[in-house]
Amino acid sequence: MATAPKKIAVKKPASNVASETTVLADVKGYARKIYLAGLGAYAKAGKEGAGYLLDLVKAGEGVEKQGKKLVNQQVEAANSQIDSVKVSVKDRVEGVKGKVEVQFEKVEQAFDRRVASGLNRLGIPSKQDVDALSAKLDVLNAMLERAAKAK
Repeated sequence: MATAPKKIAVKKPASNVASETTVLADVKGYARKIYLAGLGAYAKAGKEGAGYLLDLVKAGEGVEKQGKKLVNQQVEAANSQIDSVKVSVKDRVEGVKGKVEVQFEKVEQAFDRRVASGLNRLGIPSKQDVDALSAKLDVLNAMLERAAKAK
């Protein structure tokens, strides 16, 4: 028995071409579906987009009103706190100012007494001494004028 030579199977090119044609047709079909889906989304967005945009604008206006109201409330609260602090500080400043003025007057009086005392020790008359002497001179001048008229 002789062995028969083995046959090698060779693929036929016609079957490859058929499968490539099927794959290409599938790709074209999917591409067309994707294209149509994009057109549909565009058309739907055009119809519904305007209404959706108006809804977003209305929602934004509502949020804006709430934000303005909140900001105004906070500004008013801050202003009232500032006003109360202003009044408190003003009262404290006036109180301190009064105390400082009293103390300053006390220091000024003490300084005047010390200066007058030092001047008296040196033999320099004080303002009160000069005023008293001036009053006495006025009385003497008046007496001299009466005496001169009486002669």
